[in-house]
Amino acid sequence: MGVQAPRRLLELAGQSLLKNEALAIAALEELPMELFPPLFTAVFTGRHSNILKAMVQAWPFRCLPLGALMKEQQPHQETFQAALDGLDVLLAQEVRPRRWKLQVLDLRKKVHQDFWTVWSGTRAGICSFLEPEAVQPMRKRRKVDGLRVGPKPPSAPVEVLVDLCLKEGTPDASLAYVIKKVKQGRGLVHLCCKRLKIFAVPMQNIKNILKMVQLDSIQDLEVNCTWNLSTLGQFAPYLGQMGSLRRLLLSHIRMSSHTTPAKEEQGVSQFTSQFLSLHHLRELYLDSISFLKDRLDQFLRCLKTPLETLSITNCLLSELDLTRLSQCPNISQLKHLDLSGVTLSCISPESLQVLIERTSATLQDLDLDECGIMDSQFTAILPALGRCSQLTILSFSGNPISMAVLENLLRHTIGLSKLNHVLYPAPLETYEVDYGTLHLGRLAYLHARLKQMLQELGRPNMVWFSANPCPYCGDRTFYDPEPIPCPCYLPA
Repeated sequence: MGVQAPRRLLELAGQSLLKNEALAIAALEELPMELFPPLFTAVFTGRHSNILKAMVQAWPFRCLPLGALMKEQQPHQETFQAALDGLDVLLAQEVRPRRWKLQVLDLRKKVHQDFWTVWSGTRAGICSFLEPEAVQPMRKRRKVDGLRVGPKPPSAPVEVLVDLCLKEGTPDASLAYVIKKVKQGRGLVHLCCKRLKIFAVPMQNIKNILKMVQLDSIQDLEVNCTWNLSTLGQFAPYLGQMGSLRRLLLSHIRMSSHTTPAKEEQGVSQFTSQFLSLHHLRELYLDSISFLKDRLDQFLRCLKTPLETLSITNCLLSELDLTRLSQCPNISQLKHLDLSGVTLSCISPESLQVLIERTSATLQDLDLDECGIMDSQFTAILPALGRCSQLTILSFSGNPISMAVLENLLRHTIGLSKLNHVLYPAPLETYEVDYGTLHLGRLAYLHARLKQMLQELGRPNMVWFSANPCPYCGDRTFYDPEPIPCPCYLPA
């Protein structure tokens, strides 16, 4: 009873306060800052719009993580708009409230998850007020999940933080209202976005939104559009302004059949030159880029910093591309390399061998799925693989490899202490005729043989498992050693 009573008393006080709107708003001037988060949660959940507006104006922390609360409560649109209206009223005031410290209104739903529960002292109730342990001297409550208390110059703009996903369909009413407030903010509201995803949206719509965003706030960009090179050129100037970008994914860019070689070269140069402004880029993903063959060097030359992740998938590359990649100074710190779906069967193995050797001190994850690599090529890169001291995951399913080469690979990599997962193709010997029907009995026998070798060589915990295309849908079916059936032919 002694532990629960203070909490219950606070709950009753809060509920009583919310019954009198005028009293609640007047009390904010003297309300202890510890009570703001639990009271705000109750106000937000109860849709007390006027009190909510007033609390935004009096918020005593640097950041208001509204998005995390919206994720839990699924708020009514009017409640969300009331919070933004409170910000609008705040910025319109010539004399700001005495306690005002708000600098960031964070609408992202996947950050600051613990802020509200830490301050409320419980994860169970939305209207719970502070547990006794939460009432500590103020010096111990200066920071909660990155949210700091501190003064703010009156002239500084307020940042509204969002994650944007631009796609066709019903317009996002919340985003539309945010943009409306940014337009009305007279430069006092900055729309910032750390993560931007673009799907099939007309380019003019994309431009209209990006004009409202502080482009140097974007750190993670995904472009999943079937754009041609001309459309990509229209987007290029915006990319060049994203100076804080750390991760870029570009997918399904094609060349128009009507583009002349000169125009094509101009378009590629216009786009790749934007990389000169990306001084923080660490992860680059290029998927199904039709103009990449014989031009990979144009991307590589414009990189300003060493990459940690390089993924080039389902693209055509030439031997010159792979050679230039292996010579690129910005792969020396590579941790993740993915070349799945890149046909390497007609490329000499020396370039791939040099590439793996250049990254052997840092490489943790190597993906060579569906590359058409055969026994002779794979045998050539085995010594380089054996020197990848940091390697934890190796995947090369979908390649025509024999059991003898798999056993040789196991011997070359058995000393890699961090390697714990190997995804390999069903060996050639497990097929009936000419890489045709898979014989599951043979696969189970050869898988058991590999596991026995791991046991004998002192690495019983290293996981080797096989994956091959499902004969019905083409998706991968896994075997360990028995097949894990693909959902397409599981009984209903």
